[in-house]
Amino acid sequence: MKVKDIIKICEGKLFSGDFDLNCINFSKDTRTINKGDVYIGIKGENFDGNLFYQDAFNKGASVCILEESVVEKIKKTNNTIIIVENSIEVLKKLAIEKLKEKNIPIIAITGSIGKTSTRNMIYSILSKKYKTLVTEKNYNNNIGLPLTILRLKDEELILLEMGMNHLGEIEYLTNIAKPDIAIITNVFSIHIENLGSMENILKAKLEILSGLKKNGTLIINKDNNYLNNLVIKDVNIITCGIKNNSDYFAYDIEKNKYKVNISKKSFYFDNPIGTKPFVLNGLLAIATALQLGVDIKDIQKGLSDYVLTESRLEKINSKKGAIIINDSYNASAESMINAIDFLLNQKESRKIAILGDINETGTYAQEIHSKVGEYLAKNNIDYLITIGNNSRYINIEAQKGMSPNNTVHFETKTDAKDYIKDLINKGDIVLVKASNGNKFIEIVDFIKEFC
Repeated sequence: MKVKDIIKICEGKLFSGDFDLNCINFSKDTRTINKGDVYIGIKGENFDGNLFYQDAFNKGASVCILEESVVEKIKKTNNTIIIVENSIEVLKKLAIEKLKEKNIPIIAITGSIGKTSTRNMIYSILSKKYKTLVTEKNYNNNIGLPLTILRLKDEELILLEMGMNHLGEIEYLTNIAKPDIAIITNVFSIHIENLGSMENILKAKLEILSGLKKNGTLIINKDNNYLNNLVIKDVNIITCGIKNNSDYFAYDIEKNKYKVNISKKSFYFDNPIGTKPFVLNGLLAIATALQLGVDIKDIQKGLSDYVLTESRLEKINSKKGAIIINDSYNASAESMINAIDFLLNQKESRKIAILGDINETGTYAQEIHSKVGEYLAKNNIDYLITIGNNSRYINIEAQKGMSPNNTVHFETKTDAKDYIKDLINKGDIVLVKASNGNKFIEIVDFIKEFC
């Protein structure tokens, strides 16, 4: 695109500079901007990115796209500046225009938990055959998704993750992307404080279908109670499961591998993580790859090569010889239980869990946290430390099966540090997990340094 194309697409106007300048790469962050990038100023809750335009030019930006609200604050310049009414709407329009350039398959994935893990499994497989553009980090919202699309160059496929906190957000994203294949990993009580009910959470996930191309494919986890009876007109539904009979059904599940029947033949696939939720994630990845014509051997290789992303069941060594399982990125009852299973599967002798609050649970807080505690009561670890407000319910329930001497609750991370330092020894393995807003990465860093 040229500057004049962006002005036409977004109904903007040239404040200064060159109509014919080429616009290739786009950025919203002056900290990571590269020479020649187009900087888009976005107003957030805590700061206004439009005000950093001069910093963007100083770091090599070729063009800045800024909102009308800051026009009076822009100093006279020869640099190229485009003025628009709404930067986020500009991202949307530019992404839609970008997708018109190529007719390539688009895969979109959403779900309560496991989105990123499944996305990365699919990418690990698809990249064996196709050059694939994939969502990076947590770029799965109304800013990150269009920025991902605007990175499109010569890729043959696009794999997009879609996140949400409220109704209407997935609908917005899917109508930008218009996917050929949609994937829903599961429906659990994540964001129930915002959405109010499980029915609304299901409704929010199913919004992905509003942008699905006609006669497109929906791939779902049939073991999930809210997805196992879906019937949707004009949509090809493919099911995956380990409990309910499905199109792709895993059996002979061992710690690190499982079997799936494909075209009346049986094949083994690796499960490097070793827990059943990752078998389900693998099945969703297998089903997606087969829809796109990937060879079975490439699927097997892709799953074998899969590695977890940072802060998701990430193993880290401390200075004094403890092993940390850093799963501090986010949390739900289901993902905590999966992380506990992962902890129990490890070979180290003493297994310790440091668990914090699951956020956005509202009036369901006691019920959701107690579910984790009930699981711990039946599946004992050596020590449990809970930190926060609602995590006390984990501790209360866990004590029904664990020794009260081996469970302790603290109100704050600071309060817990001395106990943690005294407890953890060389050779211990320690799970650290809570919702991201609780910043349990601070606990991870403390254990790395002092345990």
